[in-house]
Amino acid sequence: MSVKQKRSRGWVAAGLLVLNSAAAAAAVTVDEAIRAALDASPDLQAVEARVDAARAMQRQARSAYYPWVDVSTQYGISDNPPQAFMMTLNQRQLNMQDPAFNPNQPDDTENLRGSVALKWRLYDSGRRGADNRMAGLGAEAAGEMLSAARNQLIHEVTRGCHGALQARAFAAVQEEAVASIEASLRAANARFEAGSAVKTDVLNLETQLAQAREDLIRARNGLLLAVAALNTAIGRDLVTEDNLEEGAEPPEEKCAAPDPSAVENRPELAAARRMVRVREQALSKARREYGPALNAFASSDWDSDASSDFEQSYTVGVMAELNVFDGFRSRGAVAAARAELDAARAEEAKAERNLRLDLTQAYLGAKEAHERMEVTRKSLESAREALRITREQYEQGAADVALLLQAQVGVTAMRTRAVAAEYDYVTARSNLDRAMGKLVGRYFNGPKEN
Repeated sequence: MSVKQKRSRGWVAAGLLVLNSAAAAAAVTVDEAIRAALDASPDLQAVEARVDAARAMQRQARSAYYPWVDVSTQYGISDNPPQAFMMTLNQRQLNMQDPAFNPNQPDDTENLRGSVALKWRLYDSGRRGADNRMAGLGAEAAGEMLSAARNQLIHEVTRGCHGALQARAFAAVQEEAVASIEASLRAANARFEAGSAVKTDVLNLETQLAQAREDLIRARNGLLLAVAALNTAIGRDLVTEDNLEEGAEPPEEKCAAPDPSAVENRPELAAARRMVRVREQALSKARREYGPALNAFASSDWDSDASSDFEQSYTVGVMAELNVFDGFRSRGAVAAARAELDAARAEEAKAERNLRLDLTQAYLGAKEAHERMEVTRKSLESAREALRITREQYEQGAADVALLLQAQVGVTAMRTRAVAAEYDYVTARSNLDRAMGKLVGRYFNGPKEN
């Protein structure tokens, strides 16, 4: 390879590296992270697979309305007198007037049979209808649980994004704290060299700086952990500690108290109600086991001794069935179905109460987060002003280092609390929307069709 070719390939490789670096650094919004999770989350894929299984069961239930057709073939050889007699008879070769005919001592008899059989249930007192309705309601319940999983996933990714942004803000706060203490340390060194401060002032600030740098290490590690947890929720490595885009500022207004009827929008409640209807249909089916059933059947057979042409025969008929006594099996099935229905109704009531509690907790959490945000903002302004005044006084020799350290710690603590309160409020609003069942509607109008 020539030097020119090597240089050309080197430029191409460098260009690809730059493009890859730019793609990796591309900003990712919260909305993009949510959409990526909706496509890649393994948890969501598992729920979607269960929805597919429920729909397949619905197709199985519908198949009971269609006739069943079986095609079979078999070959046999026998010297059993009844078997050999029937084989020869089906082949239309039986000759009882043959002097060699001895039904008690038949020769080895071969038979090759091809058959087509049809079975069709014409009437079963509504059992197939109950099965079909159960399967349909089960598929609907699975679809509602898919909506619930999506609603939860959207909130989890939103919370994860805000958690990562919060961790990044914590790291920025600690960086500012380190820079501020370094500035105070420079002032202390200047005063010490001028003879207006004691050595302990410098030593105390150096100790405070070491602690601040340790806190910064922890904050940066917390950011890496938050990003790793977020990518786990998304289902792929999409977010880095640098490429997650800041969202909008937290809204100033308080969350309005939700209408308690908002729980009616929760897919979990809709799924519980559908399961009650499934159990109602199961009870109906159990009761219909006492009813009659009517089946039609037909078959066509072709028999040959494997050395001659096939002979055809057919059978057509209907069969009626009525459960007169089955050892109380049907009665037990009805009792079990009734108990399952009572359990489903209790589960529905429990789900509704839990969802109402969830809604109340989400609203109170959002209300508390908003109040904390307002308080910490005001406290942060006061802490910053106190630090400014104390630093000026220290530089002029009117305040000692203890007051300066106290003011610095106060600003760092209030900044951390203010950042936490803002992101907690944004997350709490998302949680309230989740509790009201609103999140999934922003990305889907209903259960996703697969």
